Amino acid sequence: MTGKIEARLSELGITLPNAAAPAANYVPYVVTGSLVYISGQGPMGPKGLEFKGKVGRDLDVEEGKKAARLTALNVIAQLKEAVGGDLDRVKRCVKLLGFVNSMPEFIQQPTVVNGASDLLVEIFGDAGRHARSAVSAPSLPMDIAVEIEAIFEIE
Repeated sequence: MTGKIEARLSELGITLPNAAAPAANYVPYVVTGSLVYISGQGPMGPKGLEFKGKVGRDLDVEEGKKAARLTALNVIAQLKEAVGGDLDRVKRCVKLLGFVNSMPEFIQQPTVVNGASDLLVEIFGDAGRHARSAVSAPSLPMDIAVEIEAIFEIE
């Protein structure tokens, strides 16, 4: 039986990527009580890391939004692992923290991170609405354009 969220993903034409292995000495998520903390994820696509460089210099804002959307798919892939494959256990997205690899004068970090926020609302509806921070970073690991970490409440 397909769950409500899996049906929604199918309706949107979205296939989640495989959850990526950690790139260093950490775990991809921690479940404690009714919360799932997802470690920072990047724009990992089928061919490896996509969307490298600084938004506002190497990538425009729309490309940054696409990077954030792809990154959010990787967040959801980790979340799916954390809930044993049943995304219907997700009660809500509590918080996102989005880092945008950008120059000091770039000020559109919130617009870029909307790529992730919009996707979460598309998939989870009102349960996808969350508190959020969107900040600039002078560099990110492996020169990725966006990194996102998240906290979800589950049943």
